[in-house]
Amino acid sequence: MGALPTYRWRLAPDGYATRRQLRAMGLRPGGQGVAAELQRPRRRRPPLVAYLYRVDRAKPVRPMTPGRTAALAKAMAARRTCPSCRRDAGYCIPRSLGMCVPCSDLDTESAA
Repeated sequence: MGALPTYRWRLAPDGYATRRQLRAMGLRPGGQGVAAELQRPRRRRPPLVAYLYRVDRAKPVRPMTPGRTAALAKAMAARRTCPSCRRDAGYCIPRSLGMCVPCSDLDTESAA
């Protein structure tokens, strides 16, 4: 099996797109393999590589089902719930703190 075609940054031919570009078009790779690589040169470091997929072989994005919507809402609620005070913080709890900011402030005050 041969190597993938490699194109320089911003010089890929039409008909190829990255995952992010496919998603913006309402498409997904749909099981196809990587068709080409896009390389962005960087000074003193290895180049950044982005994988390209064929647009003509891409499939439409699957619609959200009610079950997936409910599961996503439940997961996001879990990320917003503080494990200390059990309240919805209204934002995703930072993993670095492990609790909402007010609980973290109380924890640092009591430790000092």
